[in-house]
Amino acid sequence: QVQLVESGGGSVQAGGSLRLSCAASGVTAGDYCMGWFRQAPGKPRERVAVISSGGSTGHEDSIKGRFTISQDKAKHILYLQMNSLKIEDTAMYYCAAKERCAFGGTALPTISFNVWGKGTQVTVSS
Repeated sequence: QVQLVESGGGSVQAGGSLRLSCAASGVTAGDYCMGWFRQAPGKPRERVAVISSGGSTGHEDSIKGRFTISQDKAKHILYLQMNSLKIEDTAMYYCAAKERCAFGGTALPTISFNVWGKGTQVTVSS
């Protein structure tokens, strides 16, 4: 059973940077997909970025150029580098995973993630 634990959240001023991490345990061999999502108070959860075990990535337009998803496959850690943070980036950030999953190409895929972490809070202030 895959388990995910996020870390790296915190409070930062607008324009600052944070790097979120998501440590995965119980990972089995094979293709997988992972992603970052966020949910602000009173708003629905929204996708931020996704990555495949093969290295394909996809980023939502709202964060493209500011956020970058990456992974350390050997350590089973997922990252989200967040630069030029804005107040509207304030949210709880969650990582998610799905085994036996793969994607490629340029279109951002729709993936039914079935494993979720508990989240890490990011607060951006002026």
